[in-house]
Amino acid sequence: MKISILGGGISAISLANFLQKEKKIKEIIIFEKEKEAGGLLRSYKINKIFYDVGPHIIFSRNKEILKIILKVLGKNKNKIRRSNKILYKKKIYIKYPFENELYKLPKKDLKFALDKFLKNKYSKIKVKTMKDFFLKNFGEGIFKLYLGPYNEKIWKMNTSKLDTQMVERIPRPPDEDIIKSARGIKTEGYKHQLYFHYPTKGGIQSLLTAFKKKLNKKVRIINSIKLKKINKSKKSFLINTDKGDFETNKIFSTIPLNEFYKIYDENKKIKKISKKLQYNSIIIAMVNVKGNMGGDNFALMVPEKRIIFHRISKLDFLGKNYSIKNSTTFQIEITYKNPSIISKMSDAEIYKKIISGLKELKFIKKTADINFKSLKKFKYAYVIYNLNHRKNVDDLINFYKKKEIDFLGRWGSWEYLNSDQVIEQSYEMSKKFLNEKK
Repeated sequence: MKISILGGGISAISLANFLQKEKKIKEIIIFEKEKEAGGLLRSYKINKIFYDVGPHIIFSRNKEILKIILKVLGKNKNKIRRSNKILYKKKIYIKYPFENELYKLPKKDLKFALDKFLKNKYSKIKVKTMKDFFLKNFGEGIFKLYLGPYNEKIWKMNTSKLDTQMVERIPRPPDEDIIKSARGIKTEGYKHQLYFHYPTKGGIQSLLTAFKKKLNKKVRIINSIKLKKINKSKKSFLINTDKGDFETNKIFSTIPLNEFYKIYDENKKIKKISKKLQYNSIIIAMVNVKGNMGGDNFALMVPEKRIIFHRISKLDFLGKNYSIKNSTTFQIEITYKNPSIISKMSDAEIYKKIISGLKELKFIKKTADINFKSLKKFKYAYVIYNLNHRKNVDDLINFYKKKEIDFLGRWGSWEYLNSDQVIEQSYEMSKKFLNEKK
């Protein structure tokens, strides 16, 4: 049996790892359009510091999957206690999640948050949207002060236009916890995320590299290859590329689901549904500034509308290999749609906005406080769960499943999955496939 995996991110590499042990599989080919595999699990180096496509961390509720990941990483890992904060009104550091440190709010905002939570007029509404969910579970105060502005800044959409898939796992905080938080009594929040692991050196791409090293001779990765067309016969597929044709018995795809119709089937209905899938692109900037800024924290959420970035991460928090003496290295995220005002900005204009934001947050006084900087753009970053997401994605996945093509990964399955969830998905899909072939 010959297996083909389209795309070369962590979903593809981990799937190949899990499949390669099957004796009946003769060959596994991974097709990657870039010069090297990686996808979103990619790191870049500047002045000896590695930074990622967003602040990746390694943790999982699935203990089996976490054990697999940590075993693959070997000695190249640190265990770190998480410290994420919300920069409220640009200067107040509030522990994440927001409801954990309400006492730090200005008195007027604290009263608004507490009163609207305890006497919640939305407590019995039928939840259909992200906005409904937040109002029902946290009240109008917490929603208007933080949850609404921050989420709309990330998604570039009103929360009434998003469904609940991103937030439905968030538990409603008990009344006593909110009261304690308002009084200054510590509450912990999401305890399963209290600690995380991260590579000691090399950035998050070290995890993908470690998985790659585990691949045996059955697996071949072809980089810089362009897929042109896939044709299906009764027993096999023919994949036409700019590097020749490849015959295969099974296809797993991790490439963006919304683009798959271009190489497989010009079915008008499928094309129409594919075009309805929404996503956000992202700008990742790495900025090293003078002095020790941001406190002993990793990610800082910035709901302030005037500031262009929604999150800024302090890489120094990850260990000595991500830090330069007498300075702070920040990783900055800016989401955008295409087309939009941000998508049309030049790099110089984006830097100007970033510098303005850093000044407002008091991380720099003047532009000369920046030692060095870097900026990259990525087309596919965030899956958007609009109100038709579930139906549209299920329609596409079910259509292709009948053609014996399976999809996985954040963009293949069009789900907002973290790297551990992607690896878990690969693991479960490999088990299911191998069981079906027995």
